[in-house]
Amino acid sequence: MANNYVVIMAGGIGSRFWPYSRAEKPKQFLDVLGTGRSLIQMTYDRFLSIASSDKIYVVTNSRYKDLVKEQLPDLSEDQILLEPIGRNTSAAVAYPAFKIKQRDPEGVMIVAPSDHVVFKEKVFQENIKTAVKSAKGSEKLITLGIVPSRPETGYGYIQYHSSPLKKVKKVKTFTEKPELELAKKFVDSGDFVWNAGIFIWSIDTITKAFHDYLKDMAVIFEEGADKYYTDEEQSFIDEAYAQCKSVSIDYGIMEKASDVYMVKGKFDWSDLGSWDSLHEIKEKDTNNNVVDGNALLYDAKNCYVKGPEDTLIVAQDLDGYLITKSDNVILICKKDAEKKFREFLNDAKGKGEQFT
Repeated sequence: MANNYVVIMAGGIGSRFWPYSRAEKPKQFLDVLGTGRSLIQMTYDRFLSIASSDKIYVVTNSRYKDLVKEQLPDLSEDQILLEPIGRNTSAAVAYPAFKIKQRDPEGVMIVAPSDHVVFKEKVFQENIKTAVKSAKGSEKLITLGIVPSRPETGYGYIQYHSSPLKKVKKVKTFTEKPELELAKKFVDSGDFVWNAGIFIWSIDTITKAFHDYLKDMAVIFEEGADKYYTDEEQSFIDEAYAQCKSVSIDYGIMEKASDVYMVKGKFDWSDLGSWDSLHEIKEKDTNNNVVDGNALLYDAKNCYVKGPEDTLIVAQDLDGYLITKSDNVILICKKDAEKKFREFLNDAKGKGEQFT
């Protein structure tokens, strides 16, 4: 645990949860599950048995600095890494990797999104510890794979070499979000898992991988070696991000590297990527409706209804709809219309910033 570092990625705006998730306070900072803790707080809590609080870093957009400080008050200024602009997950990994290298080049780094939900947390923690043990002092780039419960088209998939006696398995291929028929074949084959976007590697291994596969980015962040943990760090980072290309860590490194491995996660997991995914894990009534608020439903099924207690929502003869009122926006659409949400949000911007 002494050399374990956790990096929580918390820069997204959660557009597929609009209008509940807004640009000023996106979903990672909301109590989505009604537990009294936001998603980022739950993620932080989950890793306290893996790394001490002084070794947990958050990478987020600079506009969310105060939200992070408010919700995670134990973090120091040095542990809150502020991105001036979004540059996808490669930059969000490179920045903390090269920064931590200045503090502890022998460390092991765990990278996780801030807005995922994990059930059976003890199993999750054991899976992470297995990966950390394998990553320490090795050249392995390790990811967690989730045993699929259904042919989901919203997740990426990892194919691995079946080796029953090994907990850490060699990865064969990565596949982006497949069509339904292909997803069914993946699940039926038994040698594919969902890509959870959770990574484990030694600091030495990931910084070398950046030099091998994203050389320009490695050079950019390595130039900050004498700036990290100083008053000059933020101005350096602001300039560095302006030079970075936007590329995902999966495409930039994981799909190209040879020493890529996977630990099979046997915990229940959701990336909470949409209202539809939240519907799946919420408690439902006899008609498979989730009601979070004050509502009267007639001949309605498979719906998600969310609104403030002082607003009565009445709906009739609907199947698979999302009905939600959040502040000054009412949204009614098909619950699985997540591909339309960017369009909704862009058009809402045309009505004024107060709606986004």
